[in-house]
Amino acid sequence: MDFLETTIPGAFLVTLKKITDDRGYFGRGFCRDEFKAHGLIGDMVQLNVGSSHKKGTLRGMHFQARPHQEAKFVRCTRGALYDVVVDLRHDSPTRLRWFGAELTADNGKMLYVPEGFAHGYQTLVDDTDMYYLTSATYAASAAGGVRHDDPAFGIRWPLPVSVISDADGRWPDYVAAISERL
Repeated sequence: MDFLETTIPGAFLVTLKKITDDRGYFGRGFCRDEFKAHGLIGDMVQLNVGSSHKKGTLRGMHFQARPHQEAKFVRCTRGALYDVVVDLRHDSPTRLRWFGAELTADNGKMLYVPEGFAHGYQTLVDDTDMYYLTSATYAASAAGGVRHDDPAFGIRWPLPVSVISDADGRWPDYVAAISERL
């Protein structure tokens, strides 16, 4: 795996190194030791999967509050998505900045999301699947979110939103009360 730190310290774009032959390819999609060598949380405890039927579907922006904060490692396994993180860490010089990257089933790119970040994604094609590993077990009492179109972040989504859940559509703007949970 190749690790490239994004414009937000702590968030990494990780590319699968593909070893190819006449059968196809083989690569390592996760390695705890390589994560730790880059200063990342490498102890993942849960695997979540998602599937979206329609291009333009938006999921997010989600986070887990203290003491259940989680790091995530995201990969697209079918189709294509635009994956976005927002730095919500109090002491960070990049607080409220966002980073986005296109992850596809073919490009081998994955995104490491540190603790204290909001995360969401938009599908770029119909029938897109993804998975992500987390460093903490989901705790419903710690689940939170912020608006995907909050002007405090200025995220530029590539497509108009075609589908969004009621819950994701009702997340509040970023305010101190939400940031204090992180």
